[in-house]
Amino acid sequence: MTNEEVVDKTAEFVKTKFADEATGHDWWHMYRVWQLAKTIAQQEKDADLFIVEIGALLHDIADWKFHEGSTEAGPKAAREWLESLSVEDSIITHIEDIIRHVSFKGAGVSSDMKTIEGKIIHDADKLDAMGAIGISRTFAYGGANGRPAYDPTQAYEEHDSFEQYKSNKGTTINHFYEKLLLLKERMYTQAAKTMAQERHDYMEQFLAEFYDEWEGKR
Repeated sequence: MTNEEVVDKTAEFVKTKFADEATGHDWWHMYRVWQLAKTIAQQEKDADLFIVEIGALLHDIADWKFHEGSTEAGPKAAREWLESLSVEDSIITHIEDIIRHVSFKGAGVSSDMKTIEGKIIHDADKLDAMGAIGISRTFAYGGANGRPAYDPTQAYEEHDSFEQYKSNKGTTINHFYEKLLLLKERMYTQAAKTMAQERHDYMEQFLAEFYDEWEGKR
């Protein structure tokens, strides 16, 4: 099986699996991360595009948020799928490591991407959590999980550990301060840093408008 065939089959597999997902972690999230990753990879000449594409498509194949906090559910699911396509073991191991470390795990927890392919996928995933798309996704996730949109009496938290972050049940607006507004400074690649700044600025404009409307100023 050629690399192109593996990518096509993986895209179809993910599309089918996440067709009806409604928390912002659906097929279209995977699709956008896939496209963003390819865009970033064009400027990172040393990246293996096959690993970038497969890793991007599978990065949320079994997200810890939906698997009782397990960071191994995703790598395991990816391995099972890629082994079924007879992908080389060294490539599967690489993709497992990317999936294991791609998720944001708290303000005080640094990401640990070792390869350029991992950094590209990390940046693409984080970009899709920012800007207009990021705003829509965070409200979709909050609503699906019964979280209030905003409560001015509830302060946001800066989580020092993954355990604290996993157990957080704060409002959707608090999530901007606990994650989304922190992502700009966590980008690895120059292409992502440029895109992140624009998306960050948009989120700040949204929050300013939100607070004005909340207080009846507009």
